Amino acid sequence: MRLFRPTRRAPALAALLLALATTSTTASLADARPADAEAATAHCARQDRLDVPGAARQQAACLGDLTTAALAGTSYTDTADQAGLAAAGTRNPSGVPGIQIDGYFPDDSRLNATHDWRHDAQFVIRLPDRWNGGLVVTGAPGTRRQYSTDALISDHVLAQGYAYAATDKGNTGPDFFTDGRGPGDAVAEWNRRVTELTRAAKRVAGQRYGHAPARTYMTGISNGGYLTRWQLENHPELYDGGVDWEGVLWTARGPSPLTSLPVTVARTLGRADDDDLLTAGFAPGSQFLWPYHEKAYWGLTQKIFRAEFDPAYDRNCPGASAGSSPEQIFAVCPSDAEYDLASRPTTVRRALAKVALTGRIGKPLITLHGDLDTLLPIRQDSDVYARMIDGRGRSALHRYYTIEAGTHTDGLYDTYPDRLRPILPCYRSAFAALTDWVEDGTAPPADRTVPRPAGGDVVNSCALSRGSDVR
Repeated sequence: MRLFRPTRRAPALAALLLALATTSTTASLADARPADAEAATAHCARQDRLDVPGAARQQAACLGDLTTAALAGTSYTDTADQAGLAAAGTRNPSGVPGIQIDGYFPDDSRLNATHDWRHDAQFVIRLPDRWNGGLVVTGAPGTRRQYSTDALISDHVLAQGYAYAATDKGNTGPDFFTDGRGPGDAVAEWNRRVTELTRAAKRVAGQRYGHAPARTYMTGISNGGYLTRWQLENHPELYDGGVDWEGVLWTARGPSPLTSLPVTVARTLGRADDDDLLTAGFAPGSQFLWPYHEKAYWGLTQKIFRAEFDPAYDRNCPGASAGSSPEQIFAVCPSDAEYDLASRPTTVRRALAKVALTGRIGKPLITLHGDLDTLLPIRQDSDVYARMIDGRGRSALHRYYTIEAGTHTDGLYDTYPDRLRPILPCYRSAFAALTDWVEDGTAPPADRTVPRPAGGDVVNSCALSRGSDVR
């Protein structure tokens, strides 16, 4: 979860998870005329036919390269919103010409100021000239916006020929919890916006290429991983599979961040010690990461998600806003040190139930989680979710890889290269394994711990098993 945008006054935040506008009308996929292969892959062919169903605003641009190598510094991406997600030295492909569509769906919240639109439910759709017939959909991690995973996901899948679509989830920033009419509504909107974008992007691909995608994959990191889990549980008909990178586990009674994070606030206030965190599920050996998370993640994450699901617990903190300065935003709510989900009213569990996961996935899913994740402890998150999937009798649809020495954001590898490893190359290997599984019937490696290699290019290479690697 990335919780605030980097500023000069808060340099530690750099590692956090953190054309003409037109009025859209719904276009029928049947309106897209069949085309021969040469016409369908011509540079920016059919741009005049593109109309995002349901969008309130959209603008399309024909670009010589849809990757961040070309888009950095332009209005077509936002590298600041990607800060801390990837390790320095990560190699990304470039040189993918095509069409980019930016826009937003109808919404009444105004937290996303990208393009000076000050309108939420913003999205980006990218359509490469050379299309492989597939579509990849994601939602922003943490409370970031629609361009946040451009370097992590978009560049890689575009270079393979996939169309790509990403959403800001309908609300962004540390005040995301102010959206919605009731507790849990802001997070519930995230799921609805992903579903909305997936359906729309499929239609747009049909308009661009003359036929709908043959394969659609859902994927994401952190809150994007949660969205992947939820979509494959609730809308498996829209997807062929997904890769979940350290998704957040929300359940009505716990475990969830609301059960693992209060002890971290207590530690910040001197009311708990290291043993208390270890007992709560934080990994032995992760202590070197705790000071950073204490400053940048723990208290803020607890504060704003508790405000989302249980605003009555402390209406004065954070109040109507998490704050306007880094000091205010990162200040903990002392009352959160004593937060006990089990003792809260049933209304809180009803709010959590709006977004709760069940494990009842309907399509193949690969989960990756770092064993040194110090925001979402693996024992209280993906270990539990894997058991939930097993309990629903869906284990044949799931593979689970624990990444030794992986933590929540790869940017921390640059500070601790002798203790950590980036997860991104393992994610790319997992995506390749998923597509082989879905399209060729090649089963991925069995559940396992992926060891931290003693040498080699750990930033750009990861073998899920012997003989498998990123491609």
